[in-house]
Amino acid sequence: MTRVRFAPSPTGLIHIGNARTALFNWLFALKASGEFILRFDDTDAERSRPEFAEAIETDLRWLGIAPHRIEHQSKRGALYDAARGRLVAAGRLYPCYETPDELDRRRKRARAQGLPPIYDRAALQLTEADRARLEDEGRRPHWRFMLDGSAVAFDDLIRGPQIVHTDAMSDPVLVREDGSYLYTLPSIVDDIEMGISHVIRGEDHVTNTGAQIELIEALGAKLPAFAHHNLLVDAKGEGLSKRLGSLSIGALREAGYEPLAVALVATLTGTSEPVAPHASLPGLAEAFDLSTVSRAPARFDVAELDAINTRLVRALAYEAIAPRLAAMGISAGQTFWDAIRDNVGKFSDVAAWHALVAGPVTPIVAEADRAFIAEARAALPEEPWDEATWEGWTDELKALTSRKGKALYHPLRLALTGRPDGPELRSLLPVLGRRACLDRLS
Repeated sequence: MTRVRFAPSPTGLIHIGNARTALFNWLFALKASGEFILRFDDTDAERSRPEFAEAIETDLRWLGIAPHRIEHQSKRGALYDAARGRLVAAGRLYPCYETPDELDRRRKRARAQGLPPIYDRAALQLTEADRARLEDEGRRPHWRFMLDGSAVAFDDLIRGPQIVHTDAMSDPVLVREDGSYLYTLPSIVDDIEMGISHVIRGEDHVTNTGAQIELIEALGAKLPAFAHHNLLVDAKGEGLSKRLGSLSIGALREAGYEPLAVALVATLTGTSEPVAPHASLPGLAEAFDLSTVSRAPARFDVAELDAINTRLVRALAYEAIAPRLAAMGISAGQTFWDAIRDNVGKFSDVAAWHALVAGPVTPIVAEADRAFIAEARAALPEEPWDEATWEGWTDELKALTSRKGKALYHPLRLALTGRPDGPELRSLLPVLGRRACLDRLS
């Protein structure tokens, strides 16, 4: 079975860049009738917060992602302990006692000598007596995974054939001094235990993949397929951060964007597919293909999100928005929606247009237009009204007053709506009704 995972650390809010990874995995699973696992990387007890995990679940649900399974790595320690024991027994995981300051000095010395600043495996030269002495001094070891130092080749589903030379890398630390696990070991153990078939993540993990493939093989497991997508960057080409609140999914939701608009921009930006509306996430999944993802950075543009959101909202059928109107306390019908839809950029704009219709509004009438507005009120036709009413009424006023163009239409708009812009009055007039128009023309 196709089975993928999204593994955020609950140390902050997810932003549109994180959502890109989640959506890639969700759409891939959806298209293959597979499974999507939400797995919280919460082994860092000091920084992980349950409120962030809850917020991430809320954000994913809002985007339309419904995980088939939710896991917390903090509850799966026994699996990691067992894998750790196997690696120690195999001689692939070894204890190191250097402090951060000592490691930093060694890196600086290596750079000064023109050497790569990688760990020199000095800990492997320690005797049992050396280790005992260091522990008597109060030091506790961190544990490193011994890399083969080989050229690790894999076929990336987005980037094509890749080679990572692990001899140019430090042996990665898998276990901290306090016995807690860093990202790598729990991630690999869980991928193996959960039967993850495809690991789809950002291209910043490409180099890590070399070491992780060696770890998977050291644990005797089958390799998943890997796909590393380009990352979303901001308008200046800089990376996005969890602490960039304006682009968090929660902030975008509060700003009134449609979840599908956010999903479309997060997914299609930086691909060969145009960022264009789809009817739904399942519809997007059918068209989604990893082969369309570019190698170049994907530049996120708020203006593009605004444009896509506007197109989606204006295309909504009345049947789709009626429950949302009711939830806003607006009891307006099809005629109202048809009158205002072309002036809505976000659905929340509906409230302002409904207030304009329901009133009260303050009509704006220039002194020079008072006599004209009085004539307009007197000429207002009897109901019933439809979209032809506006043309008939203004044609009569044109004949009565010799006004035309802006001199005819603009004073009527100001008097009827109290503002210089808005929906077309031929559509708005039947929604306002004759009683309201008489009052506003008084």
